[in-house]
Amino acid sequence: MSHQTPHSDPLIGGPHDPEHDPSASYALEPDYVAALTGRIIATSGESKLSVSPLNGAPLAHLPQSSEEDVVEAFARARKAQLAWARTSLEHRAEIMLRLHDLVLDREQEIIDLAVWESGKARKDAYLEVYHVALTARYYARTAHRHLAPSRRSGVVPGATRIDINRVPKGVVGIISPWNYPFTMALCDGLPALVAGNAVVTKPDSQTMLTALIGAQLLEEAGFPRDLWNVVAGPGSRVGTSLIAKADYVCFTGSTATGKRVAAGCAENLIGCSLELGGKNPILVLRDAAIEKAAEGATRAAFSNAGQLCVSTERMLVADQVYDAFVERFVARTKALVLGDPREWTTDVGSLISADQLATVSAHVEDAVAKGAKVLAGGRARPDLGPYFYEPTILEGVTPEMTCFGNETFGPVISVYRFHDETQAIAKANEGEYGLNGAIYSQDGNRARAIAREIKCGTININEAYGATFASLDAPMGGMRQSGMGRRQGAEGIHRYTEVQSVGTQRVWGFRPPKGVSNEAFAKTLTLSARVMKKLGQA
Repeated sequence: MSHQTPHSDPLIGGPHDPEHDPSASYALEPDYVAALTGRIIATSGESKLSVSPLNGAPLAHLPQSSEEDVVEAFARARKAQLAWARTSLEHRAEIMLRLHDLVLDREQEIIDLAVWESGKARKDAYLEVYHVALTARYYARTAHRHLAPSRRSGVVPGATRIDINRVPKGVVGIISPWNYPFTMALCDGLPALVAGNAVVTKPDSQTMLTALIGAQLLEEAGFPRDLWNVVAGPGSRVGTSLIAKADYVCFTGSTATGKRVAAGCAENLIGCSLELGGKNPILVLRDAAIEKAAEGATRAAFSNAGQLCVSTERMLVADQVYDAFVERFVARTKALVLGDPREWTTDVGSLISADQLATVSAHVEDAVAKGAKVLAGGRARPDLGPYFYEPTILEGVTPEMTCFGNETFGPVISVYRFHDETQAIAKANEGEYGLNGAIYSQDGNRARAIAREIKCGTININEAYGATFASLDAPMGGMRQSGMGRRQGAEGIHRYTEVQSVGTQRVWGFRPPKGVSNEAFAKTLTLSARVMKKLGQA
């Protein structure tokens, strides 16, 4: 296949040809790969082979960074950040809006790469493109609201002026995961750029190319190249070095690794935001709309083959609607199309790796061996690809089963019957996680009241996760062992700033005037405090 530009179709024999053979062995163009991997700051001479989970086809030899390369990445970033911090918010917003358009213009290329590299269904890959565009537009349009200097009350009204500035942290380190390789590589870094920071990022090696196309688009939009630096390599070497050099760290991944990241940040007295594991519940109340709840549960459990931090692994259903709901949920699950992820008609794609498949298989096998019943799915599908697993619903899961409290992070969900809503709330709060939850009820006020009792950072009502995840003005993050800090909204950009108070004293100082004793001055201050209280002043 010939190409007029390096961006027209990175796949040789790309999937948009209706005559293509889904089982064909696809490959990435060597020049295309080289343009992406050339963005990695790496001089070690080492490389790591990445392969597609669809069929094991080699994708790229990824250059590996040394600790010295991480030092170089931060040196470049710090130099670029000094100049960038002096640019206007208008200029940063203008570039961000250009990125918005570029991402949408190149959506098919991004989707192709994400599907080929992660194995996810095409429709799930599209949502990554959409989310990055939304994030870019949101922070471009709200930059002044979040970052413009503001005024606060001074101690002496009219005499003391207080200005509050949002000053960039400096260089932000971002460690991003493989499950949403485009949006997780970019969405946390975009507000950091708008706030005047530079970024050094370490994407997961399994989906490095999709993260690199994000870096390429940033430069094409107009961001200085050294403002966004990419390193690659094992976390023990590159990740540790990144944390040691950063002024702030953003990490998305497992709770165990997140704790190590937090410890490293604490050692350096820098802040961090962590989105970690989850065992997310959905509550289907007695007055829920059954069909709507079944549709939402299907998406919540099986989008991206269950490899989504906010996906649902526990379904708590009221006695009164349990049988009707489970019947519809099982029917919808069995109707899902499991197959070629490159097709828009596919609902569920592949898992990312042999390790992920082993975890999913082990959780299901353990549950079945200990008495759980499989209502749908329950087996791997090597006929479709090496890491495919059927969307699976389990009933009768009990605490001694591995999948009861441990995150599976795959297409497996357990359904439980509850008798009253107090019991359901208690079950929803079981365990150590608290990332996302959902409630289905036709009584919005009651559902919102229940939401306040559930220990999750986001709760969706009559929707699985999209209501909060796609609302960019709403903060998103976890409670308890599911993390700390928030992405999105004001919180998502303020985390990358230091708050600076500037006080200007116009008249009347903070020491006794000439000729006034300290005692008399103290009495004057006490009298003024009483007067200010009567006047309603803070």
